[in-house]
Amino acid sequence: MSKNVVPVGVSSRHLHVTQDDLEALFGKGYELAVKKDLSQKGQFAAEETVTLVGPKAAMANVRILGPCRKRTQVEVSRTDCFQLGLNPPVKDSGDLDGSESIKIVGPKGEVTIPAGVILAKRHIHMTPEEAEQLGVGDRDIVMVQTTGERALIFDEVLVRVHPTFTWEMHIDTDEANAASLRNGSLVTIIKKS
Repeated sequence: MSKNVVPVGVSSRHLHVTQDDLEALFGKGYELAVKKDLSQKGQFAAEETVTLVGPKAAMANVRILGPCRKRTQVEVSRTDCFQLGLNPPVKDSGDLDGSESIKIVGPKGEVTIPAGVILAKRHIHMTPEEAEQLGVGDRDIVMVQTTGERALIFDEVLVRVHPTFTWEMHIDTDEANAASLRNGSLVTIIKKS
């Protein structure tokens, strides 16, 4: 396989929570249960789900991804935003300044986060060795070409480099549907000149 061909991972709506927010939602001392390991080392889909309550509607059965983080973050698609009545910014994971507020309801309680709802910026995970082979660095921006009946070029794709990362491009469900992509589809990285 060519060094610039990367598999796709489609990210559906989900959230990351702090330990404090997890306990507020599920009870004191609560720990997430692993449902399924994800492609990135140490990350997992938890058994636990919650309900998101926006200004317009609620959305049930939104899965928590673990492990717990320093800040609670909700990642949704633009289509989800129309349903919830939100207009969050496109942001890199962890960059929550200026993002939207939302109420999160669990079986034992609820939490309203003042900020934390984002549309996750499309990105590619890679190791330093893979980045060097491709001639890119952490936080560089590339384009990605898809193929097929609904072929398109994704611009503004963020490169994320870390020794533990697994080679994969992450996009949300709206982006995947627009290009008829699914988990494991292959796309080609194009360096910006």
